Amino acid sequence: MTSISGKPATAGTRPTAKQPRTVAVFGAGGHTAQFVVAHLLKRGWTPILSGRDATALRACRDKYGELETRVASVEDPVSLDRALAGATAVINCAGPFLDTTAPVIEAALRAGIHYFDLAAEQAPVLATFEHFSEPARAAGVVVVPAMAFYGGLADLLATAAMGDWIRADEIQVAIALDSWQPTRGTRVTGQRNTSQRVVYANHRLVPLADPPPTRTWSFPAPFGTQDVVALPLSEIITISRHLRAAEIHSYMNLAPLEDLRDPAVGPPTAADESGRSAQVFMADVIVRKGGEERRAVARGRDIYAVTAPLVVEAVARIAGAPTYAAGVMAPGELFDARDFLAALSPDDLVVDMF
Repeated sequence: MTSISGKPATAGTRPTAKQPRTVAVFGAGGHTAQFVVAHLLKRGWTPILSGRDATALRACRDKYGELETRVASVEDPVSLDRALAGATAVINCAGPFLDTTAPVIEAALRAGIHYFDLAAEQAPVLATFEHFSEPARAAGVVVVPAMAFYGGLADLLATAAMGDWIRADEIQVAIALDSWQPTRGTRVTGQRNTSQRVVYANHRLVPLADPPPTRTWSFPAPFGTQDVVALPLSEIITISRHLRAAEIHSYMNLAPLEDLRDPAVGPPTAADESGRSAQVFMADVIVRKGGEERRAVARGRDIYAVTAPLVVEAVARIAGAPTYAAGVMAPGELFDARDFLAALSPDDLVVDMF
């Protein structure tokens, strides 16, 4: 086992003092966005707080200081243009992403700035690749969907585990949570997201079987052997765009899904002054080629909170870095995955390679 957490990142991956350091956060009144705003400030960036709910924006401003607020709605392109004016990039935290992705990307392209979102839903991520790759290249900007716990983290882990392999027979992702206190946004997204889920089988995207397959998975401690069910999210789309594997599947253990289905389970409760909940997670990725396996495991606390260091690190690496190719990119396609993961604080995420 090799730990890659907390190592120094390679030179040139941090913005310099001369580079613009303003980022628009759309949906800034939401739960996950609060962590994103806090992490931007921690990294020396200036967030512009944007979204449709003026009251929520004021509450966020009051919590973090005198930040600029700009009310904007996806139904009003002019308001989006005002919201993004003067920013280097926009982080779209406003789900359901089925509704917000296209309008905010279009506004980012008009502004000529980079775009990142936190989409777990497969449909908007697939649509982003299909509809915005050429416009993003033409505009000279980077568009990164699913730069979050769901989607981006598994993509980076799979890329790191793949290493120097050009192709693999199979990539398997398994998520374990000890519990799940879903945010209101998670619940609304689940209700809104009625699209057919897909997996990657025999070199192509195909519908998930109904009922979804179940199996057991041997996670490292503290989770151990768990019953899991196929639950493909945006990582299936991002991984299949740039890693060559015949099969890509993803699973989740059953306990958190019972929490998700239970309307009596409330939203996340802060367990420390950072606002993180006590929830423990593990993302376990196995890449297989022939009889050989490679494995990358990430563990930490609070799936919503850990999204912040992931997306802010991505912004920091892209902003003011002309060497990155423009277009729609998966996280592992755009970044050196091992270097990216190593740059994260072990307080946020611990990653081991087997």
